[in-house]
Amino acid sequence: MSSINSISPDKLARLVGLAHCPAIVDVRSTTDFGADKRFVPGALRRPLETVFDWAPEFRGRSAVVVDGDGKGGAEGVAAWLRHAGAASADVLTEGHDAWAKAGGPLIPEDKLPGRDPQGRTVWVTRSRPKVDRIARPWLIRRFVDPKAVFLFVAPAEVAAVAERFGGATFDIEGTFWSHRGERCTFDTMLEEWGLTTEPLQRLAVIVRGADTARLDIVPEAAGLLAASLGLSRMYADDLEQLEAGIAVYDAFYRWSRDATDEPHNWPATKTGKAQ
Repeated sequence: MSSINSISPDKLARLVGLAHCPAIVDVRSTTDFGADKRFVPGALRRPLETVFDWAPEFRGRSAVVVDGDGKGGAEGVAAWLRHAGAASADVLTEGHDAWAKAGGPLIPEDKLPGRDPQGRTVWVTRSRPKVDRIARPWLIRRFVDPKAVFLFVAPAEVAAVAERFGGATFDIEGTFWSHRGERCTFDTMLEEWGLTTEPLQRLAVIVRGADTARLDIVPEAAGLLAASLGLSRMYADDLEQLEAGIAVYDAFYRWSRDATDEPHNWPATKTGKAQ
């Protein structure tokens, strides 16, 4: 039976990938995680046994706690988070098992680079990003690792920096996380992580068109390219540009998920949704 502080898999699925998605905290035991080393998109792994140490990390934030089957301690962890000042803390009804049974996407841990001492994935690419090198960090932050670190460096230094700091390179020719044929690195990541939802696939086509000078693929590709080039001229600092670009991709994703059938014209008409 669901408690008052619970959320169903279908309701959580509507929040995953959004800027205001609650922090998702995976507290499955080592045994449970060993049996299925995949996690709900964007989930942070935390040990249940030391919740009193890390609970303050979520002070003022909303959170959803995921255990194996809804009986593995999520209720207690959620209570600790509320005690520590979380804005809210719910449990995923019937846990990871229910999410998997419902067909929700799951990110395979073994297809991620190693994590740093703070549990963050580290990614390294060329400085002065345009399209794909903003799209991928957005995808990682929203669906894989919200605390991921991105290092933008001189092209000649990418491999050395990645090796020195245990990071993964991306958008570098001849490496794993890069273009494959006519598809760009954004496509590669969706494929490797099993993120096959229709909105993300639709967004991937837009990114592909903007990133590979094929603006005829979909009309929105030209708009994304224009926004990306504009941002690259507005910001001299790559990380500031990344933060601004993430907001752009948030908007494109929401359009791709929720607004593709909404018209807009002048003068306003009575057809379609509200203008």
